[in-house]
Amino acid sequence: MLDDRLAGRFSKWGELVVAECRKRGHSIRTEKTYEQWCRRFSEWWKGVADESTAAPELGGLGEVVESAVVGFMDYLAVDKCSSASTQRQALNAVSFLVTKTLGLEALDFSDFVRGKRRKNLPVVLSVDEVQRLLLQMEGESRLAAELLYGGGLRLMECVRLRLKDLDFEYGTILVRDGKGAKDRVVPLAKSVVPALKRQVEFVRSQHAADLKAGFGDVYLPPNLAKKWPKAGKDVIWQYLFPSKRMQVDPRSEAERRHHMTDRKLRDAVKKASRDAGILKRVTPHTLRHSFATHLLEKHYDIRTVQELMGHASVETTMIYTHVMNRPGLHVVSPMDDLALDSGERVAGAAF
Repeated sequence: MLDDRLAGRFSKWGELVVAECRKRGHSIRTEKTYEQWCRRFSEWWKGVADESTAAPELGGLGEVVESAVVGFMDYLAVDKCSSASTQRQALNAVSFLVTKTLGLEALDFSDFVRGKRRKNLPVVLSVDEVQRLLLQMEGESRLAAELLYGGGLRLMECVRLRLKDLDFEYGTILVRDGKGAKDRVVPLAKSVVPALKRQVEFVRSQHAADLKAGFGDVYLPPNLAKKWPKAGKDVIWQYLFPSKRMQVDPRSEAERRHHMTDRKLRDAVKKASRDAGILKRVTPHTLRHSFATHLLEKHYDIRTVQELMGHASVETTMIYTHVMNRPGLHVVSPMDDLALDSGERVAGAAF
């Protein structure tokens, strides 16, 4: 019964959410995120709930759960100082637990303290810094980073690319199922084509060896796997950046070759930025920010940049004009108008 799930409360919610996510075809990253937030919610409720009190009757269950969700959101904003985006992610996960998994519909979770919405300007590299960064990288990590910068790809969009997504004839990359479940086309830089073709040939030969060894199947979305049951062994569906070893799918328990991990590319970019002497916080997403900014610096239309970036609103794209200081006049610091002696300073060792 529904109240029995709440009475046994807290311990099985993670497993229930995972099962519901799989039933609805959510991605494994969404599944893990929802599971983690539901576990945090249950741990918080353990700390504030009176364990000696029996679970409420069915009639009052909705009110109790609604109050708990609002209390958890207040806790995140006030005690943990969580940002608005973190709080929103938690609310999505917990409301999924309550409405979809526990079956409590029509509850109101709106009356809580909102986390502060921060408007952070993105970190952007200059063209010279991008070049120095890429020169410090090698192998498939460098090729992946070149695609991030060359097409403005998001990190997971890049590592999930398949051979069929490359169009050498038209010089484009088709990004499938991007953020917001949207497809888009981005440019394929001519300078990376030779390395990209070598990578494709490597994937072809590796896939042939996997087939000979009795493997060669690749993950497909459930609906596609049902529609085309043999497509998983077709070379065009293989990942452009495959993992070095076979892995067991946590859902189907099938042993197959997945794509390389996002952590590998994150670590490679971080190390390269240090080796290049770049004194900025550089992540793979920085290359995407740099792509957009450099296009605007070349006077490409902002609507075109919006489409290439896959932004739902042009306001999101407008943030790069602030990075460039394009709204209004370029400001010259009044400090530069002072006639100060530029000779040696005596205040400290650094001067």
